[in-house]
Amino acid sequence: MRLGVIADDFTGATDVASMLVRAGMRAVQVIGVPDGPVPDADAVVVALKSRTVPASEAVRDSLAALAWLRAGGARQCYFKYCSTFDSTAAGNIGPVAEALMQALDTDFTIACPAFPENGRTVFRGHLFVGDQLLSDSGMRHHPLTPMTDSNLPNVLQTQMQSRVGLVRYDTVARGEAALRQRFDALRAEGVRCAVVDAISNEDLHAIAAACADMPLLTAGSGVALGLPDVYAARGWLSPDARAADLGRVGGRGAVLSGSCSQATNAQVRHWIDTGRPALRIDPRDLAAGRATARQALGWALAQPEPVLVYATSSPDDVRAVQAELGVERAGHLVEQCLADIARGLVAEDVRRLVIAGGETSGAVVRALGVTQLRIGAAIDPGVPWTRVEGRPLLLALKSGNFGAVDFFTKALQQVE
Repeated sequence: MRLGVIADDFTGATDVASMLVRAGMRAVQVIGVPDGPVPDADAVVVALKSRTVPASEAVRDSLAALAWLRAGGARQCYFKYCSTFDSTAAGNIGPVAEALMQALDTDFTIACPAFPENGRTVFRGHLFVGDQLLSDSGMRHHPLTPMTDSNLPNVLQTQMQSRVGLVRYDTVARGEAALRQRFDALRAEGVRCAVVDAISNEDLHAIAAACADMPLLTAGSGVALGLPDVYAARGWLSPDARAADLGRVGGRGAVLSGSCSQATNAQVRHWIDTGRPALRIDPRDLAAGRATARQALGWALAQPEPVLVYATSSPDDVRAVQAELGVERAGHLVEQCLADIARGLVAEDVRRLVIAGGETSGAVVRALGVTQLRIGAAIDPGVPWTRVEGRPLLLALKSGNFGAVDFFTKALQQVE
Protein backbone atom coordinates (compact mmCIF):
# COMPACT_ATOMS: atom_id res chain seq x y z
CA MET A 1 0.00 0.00 0.00
CA ARG A 2 1.31 3.42 -0.99
CA LEU A 3 -1.43 5.66 0.40
CA GLY A 4 -3.76 5.29 3.36
CA VAL A 5 -6.82 7.55 3.35
CA ILE A 6 -9.17 8.38 6.23
CA ALA A 7 -12.47 9.78 4.90
CA ASP A 8 -15.06 11.40 7.14
CA ASP A 9 -18.06 10.00 5.25
CA PHE A 10 -18.95 7.21 2.83
CA THR A 11 -19.52 9.21 -0.35
CA GLY A 12 -16.38 11.22 0.30
CA ALA A 13 -14.44 8.00 0.51
CA THR A 14 -15.55 6.87 -2.95
CA ASP A 15 -14.88 10.38 -4.23
CA VAL A 16 -11.20 10.37 -3.26
CA ALA A 17 -10.76 6.74 -4.34
CA SER A 18 -12.15 7.68 -7.75
CA MET A 19 -9.42 10.30 -8.18
CA LEU A 20 -6.75 7.69 -7.52
CA VAL A 21 -8.24 5.02 -9.79
CA ARG A 22 -8.52 7.55 -12.58
CA ALA A 23 -4.73 7.87 -12.56
CA GLY A 24 -4.09 4.12 -12.51
CA MET A 25 -3.97 3.29 -8.80
CA ARG A 26 -5.83 0.20 -7.61
CA ALA A 27 -8.05 1.45 -4.79
CA VAL A 28 -10.20 -0.35 -2.22
CA GLN A 29 -12.63 1.25 0.19
CA VAL A 30 -13.34 -0.39 3.55
CA ILE A 31 -16.32 0.48 5.72
CA GLY A 32 -15.18 1.43 9.18
CA VAL A 33 -11.93 0.23 10.70
CA PRO A 34 -11.50 -3.49 9.90
CA ASP A 35 -10.11 -6.12 12.26
CA GLY A 36 -8.27 -8.06 9.57
CA PRO A 37 -5.35 -7.42 7.22
CA VAL A 38 -5.11 -4.59 4.73
CA PRO A 39 -6.51 -5.48 1.25
CA ASP A 40 -4.20 -5.91 -1.72
CA ALA A 41 -4.32 -2.45 -3.33
CA ASP A 42 -2.17 0.59 -4.04
CA ALA A 43 -4.46 2.79 -1.96
CA VAL A 44 -6.85 1.87 0.83
CA VAL A 45 -9.59 4.27 1.93
CA VAL A 46 -11.21 3.87 5.33
CA ALA A 47 -14.75 5.25 5.20
CA LEU A 48 -15.88 6.61 8.54
CA LYS A 49 -19.08 8.34 9.55
CA SER A 50 -17.28 11.02 11.52
CA ARG A 51 -18.26 14.30 9.88
CA THR A 52 -21.08 15.23 12.25
CA VAL A 53 -20.45 13.13 15.36
CA PRO A 54 -18.97 14.72 18.50
CA ALA A 55 -15.38 15.79 17.91
CA SER A 56 -14.00 13.38 20.51
CA GLU A 57 -15.65 10.45 18.70
CA ALA A 58 -14.34 11.64 15.33
CA VAL A 59 -10.82 11.86 16.74
CA ARG A 60 -11.04 8.39 18.30
CA ASP A 61 -12.25 6.73 15.10
CA SER A 62 -9.74 8.57 12.92
CA LEU A 63 -6.82 7.57 15.13
CA ALA A 64 -7.98 3.94 15.01
CA ALA A 65 -8.09 4.13 11.20
CA LEU A 66 -4.61 5.67 11.13
CA ALA A 67 -3.17 2.93 13.33
CA TRP A 68 -4.63 0.21 11.07
CA LEU A 69 -3.36 1.88 7.89
CA ARG A 70 0.13 2.39 9.30
CA ALA A 71 0.26 -1.23 10.45
CA GLY A 72 -0.58 -2.15 6.86
CA GLY A 73 2.41 -0.22 5.53
CA ALA A 74 0.94 3.10 4.33
CA ARG A 75 3.78 5.36 3.19
CA GLN A 76 1.67 8.53 3.31
CA CYS A 77 -1.63 9.34 5.03
CA TYR A 78 -4.47 11.53 3.80
CA PHE A 79 -7.39 12.94 5.80
CA LYS A 80 -10.22 13.51 3.33
CA TYR A 81 -13.14 15.87 4.04
CA CYS A 82 -15.78 17.44 1.82
CA SER A 83 -14.94 19.95 -0.92
CA THR A 84 -17.38 22.33 0.80
CA PHE A 85 -15.42 21.96 4.06
CA ASP A 86 -18.52 20.71 5.90
CA SER A 87 -17.98 21.26 9.62
CA THR A 88 -19.10 23.28 12.60
CA ALA A 89 -17.28 25.79 14.78
CA ALA A 90 -16.35 22.91 17.09
CA GLY A 91 -15.00 20.64 14.34
CA ASN A 92 -14.47 18.09 13.17
CA ILE A 93 -11.81 18.95 10.59
CA GLY A 94 -9.48 20.84 12.93
CA PRO A 95 -9.53 18.44 15.90
CA VAL A 96 -9.03 15.38 13.68
CA ALA A 97 -6.19 17.02 11.75
CA GLU A 98 -4.35 17.97 14.96
CA ALA A 99 -4.78 14.49 16.42
CA LEU A 100 -3.42 12.87 13.27
CA MET A 101 -0.46 15.26 13.19
CA GLN A 102 0.39 14.39 16.76
CA ALA A 103 0.12 10.66 16.10
CA LEU A 104 2.39 10.98 13.05
CA ASP A 105 4.81 13.27 14.91
CA THR A 106 4.67 15.93 12.21
CA ASP A 107 4.62 19.67 12.77
CA PHE A 108 3.11 20.83 9.46
CA THR A 109 0.36 19.96 7.00
CA ILE A 110 -1.96 21.61 4.49
CA ALA A 111 -5.71 22.10 4.14
CA CYS A 112 -7.06 22.26 0.59
CA PRO A 113 -10.69 21.31 -0.19
CA ALA A 114 -10.44 22.52 -3.82
CA PHE A 115 -12.02 20.35 -6.53
CA PRO A 116 -12.14 22.57 -9.64
CA GLU A 117 -13.88 19.98 -11.84
CA ASN A 118 -16.87 20.25 -9.55
CA GLY A 119 -16.65 24.02 -9.20
CA ARG A 120 -14.91 24.09 -5.80
CA THR A 121 -12.00 26.51 -5.88
CA VAL A 122 -10.00 28.34 -3.20
CA PHE A 123 -8.69 31.86 -3.82
CA ARG A 124 -7.09 34.12 -1.20
CA GLY A 125 -8.26 31.55 1.33
CA HIS A 126 -11.93 31.87 0.35
CA LEU A 127 -13.86 28.82 -0.84
CA PHE A 128 -16.05 29.22 -3.91
CA VAL A 129 -18.84 26.93 -5.12
CA GLY A 130 -19.08 27.75 -8.79
CA ASP A 131 -19.24 31.54 -9.01
CA GLN A 132 -20.53 31.94 -5.45
CA LEU A 133 -18.74 32.20 -2.18
CA LEU A 134 -19.44 29.16 -0.02
CA SER A 135 -21.47 31.34 2.34
CA ASP A 136 -23.76 32.42 -0.52
CA SER A 137 -24.26 28.90 -1.87
CA GLY A 138 -26.86 26.31 -0.95
CA MET A 139 -24.47 25.08 1.75
CA ARG A 140 -25.63 27.91 3.98
CA HIS A 141 -28.88 25.94 4.37
CA HIS A 142 -27.28 22.55 5.10
CA PRO A 143 -29.36 20.91 7.87
CA LEU A 144 -26.35 19.55 9.78
CA THR A 145 -23.33 21.66 8.79
CA PRO A 146 -24.51 25.07 7.54
CA MET A 147 -21.49 26.88 6.09
CA THR A 148 -21.83 30.62 6.60
CA ASP A 149 -18.17 31.68 6.44
CA SER A 150 -16.15 31.32 3.22
CA ASN A 151 -12.83 32.34 4.81
CA LEU A 152 -11.18 28.97 5.39
CA PRO A 153 -8.32 30.17 7.60
CA ASN A 154 -10.95 31.74 9.86
CA VAL A 155 -13.09 28.62 9.88
CA LEU A 156 -10.16 26.34 10.60
CA GLN A 157 -8.61 28.59 13.24
CA THR A 158 -11.80 28.37 15.32
CA GLN A 159 -11.34 24.58 15.38
CA MET A 160 -7.58 24.31 15.97
CA GLN A 161 -5.29 25.21 18.82
CA SER A 162 -2.39 25.39 16.36
CA ARG A 163 -1.75 28.47 14.26
CA VAL A 164 -3.32 28.43 10.78
CA GLY A 165 -1.74 30.17 7.77
CA LEU A 166 -2.39 30.75 4.07
CA VAL A 167 -0.55 29.97 0.83
CA ARG A 168 -1.98 32.40 -1.71
CA TYR A 169 -2.47 31.76 -5.37
CA ASP A 170 0.45 33.88 -6.52
CA THR A 171 2.73 31.34 -4.82
CA VAL A 172 0.80 28.31 -6.09
CA ALA A 173 1.04 29.63 -9.66
CA ARG A 174 4.84 29.56 -9.44
CA GLY A 175 4.83 25.81 -8.88
CA GLU A 176 6.35 23.15 -6.68
CA ALA A 177 9.58 24.90 -5.65
CA ALA A 178 7.78 28.10 -4.63
CA LEU A 179 5.26 26.08 -2.64
CA ARG A 180 7.99 24.25 -0.73
CA GLN A 181 9.67 27.56 0.10
CA ARG A 182 6.41 29.00 1.37
CA PHE A 183 5.75 25.92 3.49
CA ASP A 184 9.20 26.27 5.06
CA ALA A 185 8.64 29.97 5.78
CA LEU A 186 5.26 29.33 7.40
CA ARG A 187 6.69 26.51 9.51
CA ALA A 188 9.44 28.86 10.72
CA GLU A 189 6.74 31.37 11.74
CA GLY A 190 5.02 28.76 13.91
CA VAL A 191 2.21 27.89 11.49
CA ARG A 192 1.26 24.21 11.67
CA CYS A 193 -1.52 24.07 9.07
CA ALA A 194 -1.70 26.12 5.87
CA VAL A 195 -4.79 26.62 3.73
CA VAL A 196 -3.62 26.42 0.09
CA ASP A 197 -5.32 28.18 -2.82
CA ALA A 198 -6.15 26.16 -5.96
CA ILE A 199 -8.27 26.98 -9.00
CA SER A 200 -7.21 24.32 -11.54
CA ASN A 201 -6.06 20.72 -11.85
CA GLU A 202 -2.59 22.02 -12.66
CA ASP A 203 -2.56 23.66 -9.23
CA LEU A 204 -3.54 20.38 -7.59
CA HIS A 205 -0.68 18.54 -9.31
CA ALA A 206 1.80 21.19 -8.14
CA ILE A 207 0.47 20.99 -4.57
CA ALA A 208 0.67 17.18 -4.55
CA ALA A 209 4.28 17.31 -5.75
CA ALA A 210 5.22 19.91 -3.13
CA CYS A 211 3.63 17.79 -0.38
CA ALA A 212 5.28 14.52 -1.42
CA ASP A 213 7.39 14.31 1.75
CA MET A 214 4.65 15.22 4.21
CA PRO A 215 3.50 12.33 6.41
CA LEU A 216 -0.03 13.76 6.39
CA LEU A 217 -2.16 15.66 3.90
CA THR A 218 -5.62 17.02 4.70
CA ALA A 219 -7.77 17.89 1.70
CA GLY A 220 -10.84 17.22 -0.34
CA SER A 221 -10.44 14.70 -3.12
CA GLY A 222 -8.78 17.09 -5.57
CA VAL A 223 -5.20 16.94 -4.27
CA ALA A 224 -5.33 13.14 -4.60
CA LEU A 225 -5.47 13.58 -8.37
CA GLY A 226 -1.80 14.53 -8.40
CA LEU A 227 -0.46 11.86 -6.05
CA PRO A 228 -0.21 8.89 -8.49
CA ASP A 229 2.20 10.86 -10.70
CA VAL A 230 4.31 11.66 -7.65
CA TYR A 231 4.42 8.01 -6.60
CA ALA A 232 5.20 6.83 -10.14
CA ALA A 233 8.10 9.29 -10.39
CA ARG A 234 9.51 7.87 -7.15
CA GLY A 235 9.17 4.29 -8.35
CA TRP A 236 6.47 3.50 -5.79
CA LEU A 237 3.76 2.82 -8.36
CA SER A 238 3.28 1.28 -11.79
CA PRO A 239 -0.05 2.68 -13.06
CA ASP A 240 -2.58 -0.03 -13.96
CA ALA A 241 -4.72 0.60 -17.05
CA ARG A 242 -7.30 -1.88 -15.71
CA ALA A 243 -7.54 -0.32 -12.25
CA ALA A 244 -11.18 0.70 -12.82
CA ASP A 245 -12.39 -2.62 -14.26
CA LEU A 246 -15.23 -4.02 -12.13
CA GLY A 247 -16.58 -6.65 -14.51
CA ARG A 248 -20.18 -6.91 -15.64
CA VAL A 249 -23.15 -7.43 -13.31
CA GLY A 250 -26.69 -8.29 -14.41
CA GLY A 251 -29.94 -7.70 -12.56
CA ARG A 252 -32.13 -4.63 -12.17
CA GLY A 253 -31.28 -1.04 -11.25
CA ALA A 254 -32.78 1.52 -8.85
CA VAL A 255 -32.09 4.93 -7.30
CA LEU A 256 -32.53 5.91 -3.64
CA SER A 257 -32.13 9.57 -2.67
CA GLY A 258 -32.04 11.06 0.81
CA SER A 259 -29.99 14.16 0.02
CA CYS A 260 -31.71 17.56 0.01
CA SER A 261 -28.92 19.49 -1.70
CA GLN A 262 -29.59 21.80 -4.64
CA ALA A 263 -27.82 19.41 -7.03
CA THR A 264 -29.84 16.40 -5.92
CA ASN A 265 -33.11 18.34 -6.05
CA ALA A 266 -32.34 19.13 -9.69
CA GLN A 267 -31.48 15.48 -10.39
CA VAL A 268 -34.75 14.30 -8.87
CA ARG A 269 -36.72 16.85 -10.92
CA HIS A 270 -34.96 15.73 -14.10
CA TRP A 271 -35.80 12.07 -13.45
CA ILE A 272 -39.47 12.93 -12.87
CA ASP A 273 -39.69 15.40 -15.76
CA THR A 274 -38.44 12.73 -18.16
CA GLY A 275 -41.34 10.47 -17.21
CA ARG A 276 -39.54 7.88 -15.12
CA PRO A 277 -41.26 6.24 -12.12
CA ALA A 278 -40.64 7.97 -8.79
CA LEU A 279 -42.06 7.71 -5.27
CA ARG A 280 -41.59 10.38 -2.59
CA ILE A 281 -41.10 9.40 1.05
CA ASP A 282 -42.32 12.02 3.55
CA PRO A 283 -40.81 11.79 7.07
CA ARG A 284 -44.14 12.95 8.53
CA ASP A 285 -45.87 9.96 6.95
CA LEU A 286 -43.18 7.64 8.26
CA ALA A 287 -43.55 9.07 11.76
CA ALA A 288 -47.34 8.65 11.66
CA GLY A 289 -47.20 5.16 10.18
CA ARG A 290 -48.98 6.27 7.01
CA ALA A 291 -46.01 5.15 4.91
CA THR A 292 -43.64 2.23 5.37
CA ALA A 293 -40.61 0.75 3.67
CA ARG A 294 -42.67 -2.35 2.87
CA GLN A 295 -45.23 -0.30 0.94
CA ALA A 296 -42.52 1.54 -1.01
CA LEU A 297 -40.74 -1.71 -1.78
CA GLY A 298 -43.93 -3.28 -3.12
CA TRP A 299 -44.46 -0.29 -5.41
CA ALA A 300 -40.86 -0.38 -6.64
CA LEU A 301 -40.86 -4.08 -7.44
CA ALA A 302 -44.09 -3.72 -9.41
CA GLN A 303 -42.51 -1.26 -11.85
CA PRO A 304 -41.13 -2.66 -15.12
CA GLU A 305 -38.20 -0.22 -15.25
CA PRO A 306 -35.70 1.35 -12.82
CA VAL A 307 -37.32 3.49 -10.12
CA LEU A 308 -36.42 6.42 -7.92
CA VAL A 309 -37.49 6.43 -4.27
CA TYR A 310 -36.65 9.77 -2.68
CA ALA A 311 -37.00 11.94 0.40
CA THR A 312 -35.31 14.87 -1.33
CA SER A 313 -37.10 18.18 -0.74
CA SER A 314 -36.55 21.95 -0.58
CA PRO A 315 -34.68 23.71 2.27
CA ASP A 316 -37.95 25.23 3.51
CA ASP A 317 -39.63 21.85 3.69
CA VAL A 318 -36.60 20.35 5.44
CA ARG A 319 -36.72 23.06 8.09
CA ALA A 320 -40.47 22.56 8.58
CA VAL A 321 -40.06 18.79 9.02
CA GLN A 322 -37.16 19.25 11.43
CA ALA A 323 -39.19 21.73 13.49
CA GLU A 324 -42.03 19.22 13.69
CA LEU A 325 -40.11 15.99 14.25
CA GLY A 326 -36.67 17.12 15.41
CA VAL A 327 -33.48 17.06 13.34
CA GLU A 328 -32.21 13.67 14.48
CA ARG A 329 -35.57 11.89 14.32
CA ALA A 330 -36.39 13.22 10.85
CA GLY A 331 -33.02 12.12 9.50
CA HIS A 332 -33.17 8.71 11.17
CA LEU A 333 -36.66 7.96 9.84
CA VAL A 334 -35.59 8.65 6.25
CA GLU A 335 -32.26 6.82 6.49
CA GLN A 336 -33.84 3.74 8.06
CA CYS A 337 -36.66 3.63 5.52
CA LEU A 338 -34.33 3.92 2.52
CA ALA A 339 -31.93 1.38 4.02
CA ASP A 340 -34.80 -1.10 4.51
CA ILE A 341 -35.92 -0.52 0.92
CA ALA A 342 -32.37 -1.11 -0.34
CA ARG A 343 -32.16 -4.40 1.54
CA GLY A 344 -35.48 -5.51 0.03
CA LEU A 345 -34.48 -4.49 -3.50
CA VAL A 346 -31.21 -6.38 -3.36
CA ALA A 347 -33.06 -9.46 -2.09
CA GLU A 348 -35.20 -9.25 -5.25
CA ASP A 349 -32.33 -9.19 -7.77
CA VAL A 350 -31.60 -5.45 -7.93
CA ARG A 351 -27.85 -5.42 -8.57
CA ARG A 352 -27.18 -1.78 -9.52
CA LEU A 353 -28.04 0.80 -6.86
CA VAL A 354 -27.47 4.56 -7.02
CA ILE A 355 -27.57 6.17 -3.56
CA ALA A 356 -27.68 9.98 -3.19
CA GLY A 357 -26.50 11.57 0.05
CA GLY A 358 -23.71 10.80 2.49
CA GLU A 359 -25.91 9.89 5.45
CA THR A 360 -28.20 7.80 3.25
CA SER A 361 -25.22 6.02 1.69
CA GLY A 362 -23.88 5.15 5.12
CA ALA A 363 -27.22 3.73 6.24
CA VAL A 364 -27.64 1.67 3.05
CA VAL A 365 -24.11 0.28 3.10
CA ARG A 366 -24.55 -0.84 6.70
CA ALA A 367 -27.98 -2.35 6.01
CA LEU A 368 -26.51 -4.39 3.15
CA GLY A 369 -23.65 -5.65 5.30
CA VAL A 370 -21.01 -4.18 2.99
CA THR A 371 -17.49 -4.16 4.40
CA GLN A 372 -15.31 -3.58 1.31
CA LEU A 373 -15.72 -1.92 -2.09
CA ARG A 374 -13.56 -2.08 -5.20
CA ILE A 375 -13.51 1.31 -6.94
CA GLY A 376 -14.38 1.62 -10.63
CA ALA A 377 -14.75 4.29 -13.28
CA ALA A 378 -16.28 7.69 -12.55
CA ILE A 379 -19.83 8.49 -13.64
CA ASP A 380 -19.27 12.19 -13.06
CA PRO A 381 -16.26 13.80 -11.33
CA GLY A 382 -16.04 12.48 -7.79
CA VAL A 383 -18.66 9.74 -8.14
CA PRO A 384 -17.54 6.29 -9.32
CA TRP A 385 -19.29 2.97 -9.59
CA THR A 386 -18.07 0.53 -6.95
CA ARG A 387 -18.39 -3.23 -6.63
CA VAL A 388 -19.06 -4.96 -3.33
CA GLU A 389 -16.20 -7.34 -2.72
CA GLY A 390 -17.24 -10.95 -3.24
CA ARG A 391 -20.79 -10.12 -4.43
CA PRO A 392 -22.42 -9.31 -7.78
CA LEU A 393 -23.59 -5.89 -6.57
CA LEU A 394 -22.68 -2.43 -7.88
CA LEU A 395 -23.17 0.72 -5.79
CA ALA A 396 -22.80 4.37 -6.78
CA LEU A 397 -22.55 6.44 -3.59
CA LYS A 398 -23.16 10.06 -4.57
CA SER A 399 -22.39 13.09 -2.44
CA GLY A 400 -25.47 15.29 -2.42
CA ASN A 401 -23.77 18.22 -4.13
CA PHE A 402 -22.14 16.22 -6.94
CA GLY A 403 -23.24 15.09 -10.38
CA ALA A 404 -24.83 16.55 -13.49
CA VAL A 405 -28.58 17.04 -13.69
CA ASP A 406 -29.01 13.72 -15.57
CA PHE A 407 -26.75 11.83 -13.17
CA PHE A 408 -29.24 9.13 -12.14
CA THR A 409 -30.07 8.12 -15.70
CA LYS A 410 -26.46 8.32 -16.86
CA ALA A 411 -25.26 6.19 -13.95
CA LEU A 412 -27.64 3.33 -14.67
CA GLN A 413 -27.00 3.45 -18.42
CA GLN A 414 -23.25 3.23 -17.89
CA VAL A 415 -23.52 -0.27 -16.36
CA GLU A 416 -26.39 -1.72 -18.39
